[in-house]
This record gives sequence, structure tokens and C-alpha cells, in this order.
Amino acid sequence: MTSSLATVSYIGATILFILSLGGLSNPETARRGNLFGMVGMAIAVLATVLGPRVTAAGIPYIVGALVVGGAIGLFAAKKVQMTQMPELVALMHSLVGLAACLVGFASYVDTSTVFPSEAEKAIHEVEIYIGILIGAVTFSGSLIAFGKLSGRIGGKPLLLPARHWLNLAGLLVVLWFGRAFLHAPDIQAGMTPLLVMTVIALLFGIHMVMAIGGADMPVVVSMLNSYSGWAAAATGFMLSNDLLIVVGALVGSSGAILSYIMCRAMNRNFISVIAGGFGGGAPAPKAEGGAAAQPQGEVSPVSSAETAEMLREAKSVIIVPGYGMAVAQAQHTVYEITRQLREKGVNVRFAIHPVAGRMPGHMNVLLAEAKVPYDIVMEMDEINEDFPDADVSMVIGANDIVNPAAQDDPTSPIAGMPVLEVWKARTSIVMKRSMASGYAGVDNPLFYKDNNRMLFGDAKKMLDEVLVALKT
Repeated sequence: MTSSLATVSYIGATILFILSLGGLSNPETARRGNLFGMVGMAIAVLATVLGPRVTAAGIPYIVGALVVGGAIGLFAAKKVQMTQMPELVALMHSLVGLAACLVGFASYVDTSTVFPSEAEKAIHEVEIYIGILIGAVTFSGSLIAFGKLSGRIGGKPLLLPARHWLNLAGLLVVLWFGRAFLHAPDIQAGMTPLLVMTVIALLFGIHMVMAIGGADMPVVVSMLNSYSGWAAAATGFMLSNDLLIVVGALVGSSGAILSYIMCRAMNRNFISVIAGGFGGGAPAPKAEGGAAAQPQGEVSPVSSAETAEMLREAKSVIIVPGYGMAVAQAQHTVYEITRQLREKGVNVRFAIHPVAGRMPGHMNVLLAEAKVPYDIVMEMDEINEDFPDADVSMVIGANDIVNPAAQDDPTSPIAGMPVLEVWKARTSIVMKRSMASGYAGVDNPLFYKDNNRMLFGDAKKMLDEVLVALKT
């Protein structure tokens, strides 16, 4: 393949990637967006492998790597459950960061590159230094995110004393060794500051994500997605590959925008998320006299048969899915209940909070998998005003996103966070295994409201019983 044909192929792949991002912005066009992305990636890989920069002797090695990587990807796609998608995404981000680090070191030790001037050599070394820095932070941070999302690492934030000063000291050391790296007389002398910076960047990635509480993990996944994009762009600069630069910038900028949107949905700013500390089982604030402050009142349990009866008699039902639905894999039963109610003339809609689940769009993906119609799946801003007109609001495994303390308690850790106002429905039903607090570690006064009912038990089992009762 000639250089001109490879360039045209890269332009075509770039256009397809842009169309892919546009398609993924809406559930109805998401499949088409995925298809555009796959075709674009196939064109990009073929143009790279068959392009002028790859010799015939290297093609067998590249093909072998593609076969191994493709087999691993197919295995993961078939075996990984939908509930494991957030941690899988975090793991994929770590691989992008690792690739940026490896390419950076390989590019630095490559003695075949000849630079026309010292300025161009210095620019290339800056690209290497920044690329490895971003890649190392992405790699280690994504691994910690994977551990937190999969439950291997606790969700409670690790807040070291003077952690901000530690981060600042690490940044100053990175800058100092960056100067030493650029002034190194040879590769051997430059390797030491490069390795020191890599270790500091790896430690920073670990420290940054360990300090972020469980309630902020959806933002972390989005943030790491942005980092992986910038790591890919840095790799493109190191390899002088225009497609990697453009695609990395697309992913990095879109991930940053998504992080901003999610921070707004949680009434948080990006800096406060990076600073960490929100969520993770912190005890409730103490009232005067030393007793922990608890909502007043008692919960009102309800049976699956009574739940089915309330749903049957309702004219308008709003269902709020949460991570508990994903864990129980109850989305298909939820669809069957929805179909039964709609056949009886009940207006059923779904309310999706931007940070429901463990990653952006988690609930949308689950409902789409269960073939829930797209037109009844509503975002928070579209449906929040409709709760007062709903007969029943049904919460399936969600907690923090329906917590009225966000509006009523200015001392709450989630104060000001926009939430789904399920308590304004005539009757709210919350499905939970127990009275345990949510991922943010904050108690929920919703459970004690007079118009709320608690349906305790495994979501799948309880919903199956509700479905049976609806059919009788």
C-alpha cells in the first residue's frame, strides 16, 4: 500500500470514528455507531499493517499479535457478564496506558531515528516523556479502578496525611527529572530520569484513584477513558501517526466532556473528584450527645403480591433501575413486567440517573439488552417533574440517586446532588436486600417516608414473584 493510499484510508477511518461517536450518543443509533467504529478500526489496522512503514519481515509478527489479541477479545466478549462491564472497561483503559509506556520506551531506545536538528530531537523527547507520564498514570489508576469496581479493593477512600502536598512534591520531582532527561548526553544517561518519572507516575495513578470514594467511581471510569485517549494521542506523536493523534484526541476530549457532564449530575466539580474523599462507608454525622443521627420513623415492608396489586391498579408507573438490578441480572424480568403492565394499559416509563450503576450508560445498556423500548427510557431531566403525577415509583437496587437527603440535608455528603424525586409519587416501592447504605455510605431517609414501601430480597427472585402475581 502506497503512502498516499494509507493516508486516504486514515482519513476514511477518522470520519467513521467521528460518525461512531455521534451514533453512540443515542440508544437508538448506538448499534450503528458501534458498526462504524468497528469498520473504521478494521480500515485503520489494515492501512497500518499494509502501509509503507511496515516491512514484509515484520508482518508475520503483527498478524500473530492480532490473532492472539483478537482471541482474547472474543473470549472476554462472550464470557464477561453485563454486571462486569465497568471493570472490563477499566481494564481496557489500563492496557492503553501500558501500550503508551511501552511505545515510549521503545521509541526512546530506537537508535535508527535521525533528527535533522537538536530542536526536533528535543520535541521528540518531550513527546516521549509526556506520553509515558500519561500512560503510566492511566495504567496504574485503571488497575486500581478495576479492583474497586470488581470488589477486590474496598470502596472507602484512602486519604493519606498531607496527600495534596505529596502530589505536589511528586509533580515537582517529575518536572525536575524532565529537565534532566532533556539534557541527558546519551540514552543510558536519560534512562534513569525516565524510569524515576515512570515510577512516580505509577504511584500517582494509584494514589489518585485510591483516594476517590466509591460514589465517584462512575466519574473515575469516564475520567480514565479521557486519560486513555490522551495516552493514545501521545503515542501517535511518538510514532508520527496522524490517525492515532486524531483518534486519541477524539477519545480524550469526549471523555473529558462526559466527565464534566457526570460531575454536574453529582453536583461535584472535577477537581473535588480528583481530590477524593467522597463515598465509601463513612459513618453518619453525630448528633448532640454523641449518638449517630438516624432518620426518624419505621420502614413499611411489602410483599411481592402486594407490589403486583399496586402496579396493576396504577395508571402511571416509573421504574428506577440501579446497580442492584444489574447484580441480580433482573433486567429481563423487568421487561416482562413492563410488557404485562403496558398490555393492561398502564403507562410505564424508566427514569435513568446519569451516574446510575458503575459506569456511564450502564443502565441504558442493560435495558437495551432486555429489549426495553427506547422511547420509554427517560433521562433524569426529562422525567423528574413527572413523579408527582405517578401512582407508583419503583426503585430496583438504587440508593444514592434517590436519596432525598441531597435536597433536605445541607450537612449530607451528597447535599446538592441532583436526584430522582421518587418520593413525590403517590407510592414509592424500594427493592433492596437489606437496609444497608448505598455506595456513598450515606443513609437514605426515603426508606422511612410514610408513602414508601420496602420490598426486601433478591431483586430477581422478588421480581419473578411479582411477575407471576401479575399474570394471575
